[in-house]
This record gives sequence, structure tokens and C-alpha cells, in this order.
Amino acid sequence: MPAIDLKFGKNTVKIEVPPQNLMDVLEGRFKEGSIDEDYERIQIKEALQNPIGAQRLSSMVNRGHKVVIMASDITRPSPTRKLLPPLLEELLKAGVSEEDIKIIFGMGIHRPHTLEEQKALVGEQIFNAVRCVDSNKEDYISIGSTEHGTPLNICRSVVEADVRICTGNIEYHYFAGYSGGAKAIMPGAANYESIKYNHSRQLERGSETGRLEGNPVREDIDEIGRILGISFILNAVLNEKKQVLKAFAGHYLEAHRAGCRYLDGLYRIDVPEPADIVIVSAGGYPKDINLYQAQKALDNASHVVKVGGIIILVAECEEGYGEDTFARWIMEADLPQHLEDRLKMEFVLGGHKAAAIARVVKKAEVFMISAMDKRDIEAVFFTKKESVQKALDDAISIVGKHAKVLVIPQGGSVFPSVE
Repeated sequence: MPAIDLKFGKNTVKIEVPPQNLMDVLEGRFKEGSIDEDYERIQIKEALQNPIGAQRLSSMVNRGHKVVIMASDITRPSPTRKLLPPLLEELLKAGVSEEDIKIIFGMGIHRPHTLEEQKALVGEQIFNAVRCVDSNKEDYISIGSTEHGTPLNICRSVVEADVRICTGNIEYHYFAGYSGGAKAIMPGAANYESIKYNHSRQLERGSETGRLEGNPVREDIDEIGRILGISFILNAVLNEKKQVLKAFAGHYLEAHRAGCRYLDGLYRIDVPEPADIVIVSAGGYPKDINLYQAQKALDNASHVVKVGGIIILVAECEEGYGEDTFARWIMEADLPQHLEDRLKMEFVLGGHKAAAIARVVKKAEVFMISAMDKRDIEAVFFTKKESVQKALDDAISIVGKHAKVLVIPQGGSVFPSVE
């Protein structure tokens, strides 16, 4: 019985599932092949040279243009330091000076970066050559509102730029459908009020994983491209080692949708029936840097577990809950239902993730392997287990020796569903 590797922070843990219980190990369909830095560089350059639905970037900019490049924050797996060099090369060849380029990290409501984290995200050479700033270190400018009434208060540098470029990676998102595209600005470069209004739409029908059309949250996000104007995007789809499988550049909608279709071909996986037990890893650092991030993997696993089943969540969460409001809501709730009821009465960012976890806990029991304290894990209505093997053994003893088990090593990337 071969052991299955599961990422845990920057390390790996192993799990052995009895063959008679193992339904499947749900992994992406990409071929391992020979992916190295040269391969990744070629993919990015080819995307920039052949943009989808737009002119080549070097034809869109001129000397003297003020250019803002949106980059993901430290909690995201976006390969920013791989995307930026060829992107900057295009700009510099077109005559744009380094002094006229600013890299904005889309913080949303996340904590600010340290200078070392900023440097790690872009690489030392770029950090020393181009100004880098967290979006929440600047003031915000109102540019109106979306058709659904979401106020658009956007980071000043982004609003005042002549050219706006969004970078990031495309993966599944539990209520925006997919990451990437205009999401770099909304919510990345938006203030709390804007994000709150946008995210409150997750309570509406259609706001779900893997859905674009008829998804009120994604439709609201994409409107920023029309109202503010997004000049160009450069997004990447990654493999489980966070290497660039393919890059997509060009129009903020057309290139993004092409990337979403490619992602579906790799990571959208159907199973014939739900499992009694689902073992899911968030995918290691940074996807399990805190519970606020690891929640995505938990949500994905919930799509393929039976009602009354057990999910075993493997997530280090060295930063604990990861967000103050999220933590406060959890600590103040006596029952999972209280979180859902509270969100309907007062939509608060941070609280929205607590309510999302509550929905999962109402469907299935959750065992967690984590660096978090037992008290904090129990406060979110999970049960702490000392090891993933112990968790599985306990789960089988509860469900029964004929329990059917699914394993999802990259729960933050793979989107499983029942046929």
C-alpha cells in the first residue's frame, strides 16, 4: 500500500489508505513532463507575444506613460517574480522608464507586507529598480459604482495610472468562480467598503466555485474593467509544484476566460458518488499559511463528501486564523448556525468566511491536522488530530470498515464534483 504525500506548510506528511477503502486520489490531469525555468519563461513570453483579444503590450504603451502593475499578495501562489521580468522587458523596450512603473500589491483586507516579503515576491533586482507598494498604504479614490450598487473606492495610483496591468494566477474560488483577471483590482486594490459590498453578493444564487456566467460576484468584479479600464492582463495556470503550465495575456475578459477553460481541462474532476471520508490538503505554503486561506480547500472537499461524513483537513496554519474579524466571529459563535444567521443580518468581511466554514461543518464533521492550538481548532467546530494517519484511523472506526475514502492532495487547486 503506497503512501500518499500531502503538503503541510513547507513540509510533507504521508498517509496510507487501505486499498479496499480508497476510492480515488484526485489530482490534476497535467503531464509532469520537463517543466523548468526555461519552459516557464517560454510560456510567459509566448503569451505576451500572442495576446488574446488585445494588441501586444509594447504597442499599447509609450514613453512617459504612468504604468501600474497589480501583483498578488504573499498569501497567493501567483508566480509574480516569474511573470514580472518578461512583462517589464516589454514595457522598457517600448520606451517606458522604470521611474514611471509602479508595482502595487493587491492587499484587499489582508495584513500589510514586510519589506522582506515584498522583496521575496518580486525578486531583489526588480525590488531595487521599481517602486513597490501595498495597495492599502495609499488613499482610495471613488470612481462611482457598479450596476449592482457596489461602491468603487480604488487605490489612488491605480486610478491615476495611464496603463493598468493585472497579473495573477487562475484557480478556483469558492464564490467568485475563479481567481485572476479583474480580481487583481477588485477586490485587490479596493477598500473595505467596496470589498464588503462585492463579497456580500456571495449570498446570492450563482456565487459558487467554477461558475462565471450568472455569478453575481464575478459579474460585479468584471465591471471594474469597463468602469476603470484594465489595459492588459498576464495570468498563469500553475501545476501542483506552483510551476507555470501555461500563461494567458491580453484582454481582461477574453484572456481570463481562455485561462479558465484551460484550468477546467486540468483540475475540474467528477466522481461518481460522494465519499464517506475526504482527506484534503490545502496544498502547503502559502495556501495553508492560515485558516482564512485554507478554507478554500475545505470548501472544495465539501462538494464530494456525504452528508454526515468526515473531512480530514491537512493545513499547517502557522499564522492561526489569519484575519481578526474572522477570528472574532468564530470565538463569539456558540453554534455553526449562529454564524450563518449573523451573516444574513450583518454582512461583514471576515465573517463571510466563518459562515462558509459553518456551512461545511453542518454537512460533515471536520478533523484537522494543524499547528494551531487545540482550543482554536475546537472554536471553529473542528476536532484536532495529532496526525493524518490517526485522523483516518479514527474516521474509519466511526464510519465503518467499508468506508469509502477520497484523497485530494491539492485541495486549493482541484475542483471536485459529483457527476
